[in-house]
Amino acid sequence: MSLENDSEITHLKKNLKVQMERNVSLEKENKDLRQEVARLKSQIMSLKAHNIERKSMLWKKIQKSMDGNNSDTLQHKAAVKVIMLEKSPPNERVHTNSDLQETPIVKDRSVKVPPPAPSSNPLLPSQKTEKGMKVQPLALPRTAPPPPPTPPKSLVGLKSVRRVPEVIELYRSLTRKDANNDNKISTNGTPAAAFTRNMIEEIENRSTFLSAIKSDVQRQREFISLLIKEVESAAYADISEVEAFVKWLDGELSSLVDERSVLKHFPHWPEQKTDALREASCNYRNLKSLESEVSSFENNPKEPLAQALKKMQALQDRLERSVNSAEKTRESASKRYRSFHIPWEWMLDTGLIGQMKLSSLKLAREFMKRVTKELESNEVSKEDNLLVQGVRFAFRVHQFAGGFDSETIQAFQELKKIGSASTKL
Repeated sequence: MSLENDSEITHLKKNLKVQMERNVSLEKENKDLRQEVARLKSQIMSLKAHNIERKSMLWKKIQKSMDGNNSDTLQHKAAVKVIMLEKSPPNERVHTNSDLQETPIVKDRSVKVPPPAPSSNPLLPSQKTEKGMKVQPLALPRTAPPPPPTPPKSLVGLKSVRRVPEVIELYRSLTRKDANNDNKISTNGTPAAAFTRNMIEEIENRSTFLSAIKSDVQRQREFISLLIKEVESAAYADISEVEAFVKWLDGELSSLVDERSVLKHFPHWPEQKTDALREASCNYRNLKSLESEVSSFENNPKEPLAQALKKMQALQDRLERSVNSAEKTRESASKRYRSFHIPWEWMLDTGLIGQMKLSSLKLAREFMKRVTKELESNEVSKEDNLLVQGVRFAFRVHQFAGGFDSETIQAFQELKKIGSASTKL
């Protein structure tokens, strides 16, 4: 009986050991996955910010590219119109698409791009008229005005607003009634002509954009090959040099109609290294900007007490979130930066991260000095919670920065002294 118990115990011990080893392995794998998720979230945020900038530049480029082809298109339509007038009987007049009201084209664009190849789509209206399609000279109905554009996602998040479908439904129902009343005045198929015109314009715009991309791929091939060599050979010792390089690279790529659409035709483009350079530059710039904001913070004595304390607490919240996020992704990001010869030492506690932690001491000093000053006055001497707020914030910064310097210790001693005096009273 004892032998059987011993063998069973031995078997259970072996199973327990195997399960414990498996548990350790799973915990390690879970930790790696969490770090990877945090790194990907950080990369997504930086790429989203860059994507917004690229989209705004792309929209300007498309508009100017449309403007470059507008004059040629109008001349061609005018020639087609003259030919159709000559072919039509004297008592009839064939209206081409150019007789309809043209949509104005925005001409503002800051970046020059090569002129795209001429599009053949403007011939569509003339082909339809040669087959005998005749449009009577009737006024176009007033269409309902488009709804106002929705606010950007960033503004929606900041203002804590939400979409109200009832507003959109009411707006569309009212404007639809106005459009139907205007359509009753016209008794033939003019709305179909307006729809055809809009469809043709959309096709022309799309064709113009694709032609501009094709033109960039052909004409900028040598230029992009030089950029590929520059990116592949980029290796810097200081992160500030990476910032300057990324700024220069973005300036060079801004001459393209659309960066993503053009560069996908170049399989040797180092996309991963380019994204890593931009991510490192963006993260460093954001952290450095926050560190400068905290270091230069000054308390305004004329500002109300509650508002001043809330402002310092909010700034400390931002500081802690940014540092914690950088520390979570530091291991995986630094490994990736090293593989692309990108500086990564600024992410250590001896670099920018350490400077950000030390800058929080400035907030602690200003917070404790403001609380001490208010406790010394007769107006707020009865507020017990104010002393607790000051000590709590001091403890929070102490744990975050890893301690106090001499100036912060002095501010804490003054707060402690006035707090002890008020407690005795």
